[in-house]
Amino acid sequence: MLNLTDITVRLGGRTIIDSATAKLPPRGRIGLIGRNGAGKSTLVKVIAGMLEADGGSVDMPRGSRLGYIAQEAPGGSASPFETVLAADTERAALMHESETSHDPHRLGDIHERLIAIDAHSAPSRAARILSGLGFDEDAQHRELESFSGGWRMRVALAALLFSQPDLLLLDEPSNHLDLEAVLWLEDFLKSYPATIVLVSHERDFLNNVVDHILHLTGGKLTLYPGGYDQFERLRAERQAQLASAKAKQQAQREHLQEYIAKNSARASTAKQAQSRQKALAKLQPIAELIDDPSLSFDFPNPEELRPPLITLDMAQVGYGDVPILSRLNLRLDPDDRIALLGRNGNGKTTLARLLAAQLAPMDGAMQASGKMRVGYFTQYQVEELDRSETPLQHMTQLMKGATPGAVRGQLGRFGFSGPKALTEVGKLSGGEKARLALALITRDAPHLLILDEPTNHLDVDAREALIQALNDYTGAVVIVSHDRHMLEMTADRLVLVDSGTAKDFDGSIEDYIAFVLAKESPTARGGEPKINKKEQRKAAAEAREKGQSLRKAAQKAEAELAKLTDLLSVVDQAMFDPKTAEASLARLTMTELMKRRAEVAKQMADAEAAWMKAREALEMVAA
Repeated sequence: MLNLTDITVRLGGRTIIDSATAKLPPRGRIGLIGRNGAGKSTLVKVIAGMLEADGGSVDMPRGSRLGYIAQEAPGGSASPFETVLAADTERAALMHESETSHDPHRLGDIHERLIAIDAHSAPSRAARILSGLGFDEDAQHRELESFSGGWRMRVALAALLFSQPDLLLLDEPSNHLDLEAVLWLEDFLKSYPATIVLVSHERDFLNNVVDHILHLTGGKLTLYPGGYDQFERLRAERQAQLASAKAKQQAQREHLQEYIAKNSARASTAKQAQSRQKALAKLQPIAELIDDPSLSFDFPNPEELRPPLITLDMAQVGYGDVPILSRLNLRLDPDDRIALLGRNGNGKTTLARLLAAQLAPMDGAMQASGKMRVGYFTQYQVEELDRSETPLQHMTQLMKGATPGAVRGQLGRFGFSGPKALTEVGKLSGGEKARLALALITRDAPHLLILDEPTNHLDVDAREALIQALNDYTGAVVIVSHDRHMLEMTADRLVLVDSGTAKDFDGSIEDYIAFVLAKESPTARGGEPKINKKEQRKAAAEAREKGQSLRKAAQKAEAELAKLTDLLSVVDQAMFDPKTAEASLARLTMTELMKRRAEVAKQMADAEAAWMKAREALEMVAA
């Protein structure tokens, strides 16, 4: 499906990608990974045609449609729903022409094509995608300009997914999502019927979505089968082999050098020594894993404080006169490791700001230890760093009165030693800026770290280093993150922020994921009265008895729809690769296959209409 051949890219006089080559499998789900600054986004832009490579070629089947999210978030007066529908440009053009054309023959062609591209199901499909990404029915029909940049980027992602390109390019799509939306996206991508190239630093996301890992390091590409965990095992084996080969080569080098030193001066052995000298010159150094000091995270430990650090008693918090969270009853102790869960917009950041004393309670009580110091990390701090100043200047301004050694010592904890401490912030990568922000907020050894999405610009290796540093840190931690691996490895207490309050969630991250996927009621988990399942089953049985014929009709239509869906996939496969087509389809021409596909699509539309009619009638009976 996608072949990359000798891709070379130079930026600012530096070679970012160096004769990189890879052949990606058809309909593969490829996870593109590499350290920050390795060139992943650059390579994606080359594939998307947004950046011209200095050498090499990108080859795809003729007529392939490519999808990539632009950096600018969509805006204007259109709604998210209208924006997503418009992303299918062919459907939009055909719908417009169907309303303006008066040629009966052309109208017939238009409607046949609309059936072929499944245009009738587009509105419901657009609504499902937007709902999965967190837009309720009301939000789907608000103007785009009423949303923040992060939510508008979700609309851009929804539009891209709706357009169903043959090659889907996703560059860290989860950065603007909460955990619930990430879980939905993961499920969506697992069944995506075309090729995906996905840049992500989330271990669980990669493990659950991709079937190959494309590793970009040193300007070169290497393709590994499987998910991220399998890649790590294979890479570890390869590194062990390289280490063994390097040790053997070093021994050989030392042996040659010793022979040359002993025999160069002797006339009888001078020729042999010259021969060994040539052999030594031909020995090519073997690459090895670089021990990167920029992975350094080392949080200074605070002195001990008596518990509790913070107590909330029926507290209420919000903005102005509008409460966001109420009935807050939480206790935070010095050894707590808390993850705040819940959809974006439910109040996780509001609760974090209350704990950081950036917001005062509107009602109720909040007590905090007078000696407690808090380090609060947000993405806004990363964005507000002065691009013209160096890490050393930033730290010196905040650590007033500290010795130069103490200032450099704090920077060194986070990998900013030597020349790196004197590099302008504008020249640092996103991950380096995040590390600098963490260094700045922990300069006085806080007793409580509050981290709001700390991993957005960190690669997989840097995230692992951050996890290790948090586990070594002796203070309390409150973390908001959509990275499941990060939460699993650092949090031992979960708090669900939902329905205008926050309560302890009784279970693990896996339990919470199951809870989200099963669409259970958050209030049931939070201790509110649960639905009587016995009565629920009785009511359901009565509804089934009343609507028996309707249920059978719905089941029949659903079975027919499933059968036709499989048939459509078989026809699509025959059109895509005739060599693997079933015998009955292999004999057909492309025109005949297209006609056959249109017939199946129409049958699917009829079956879906029958299913919807039966289901709606059944729901009315059940109500």
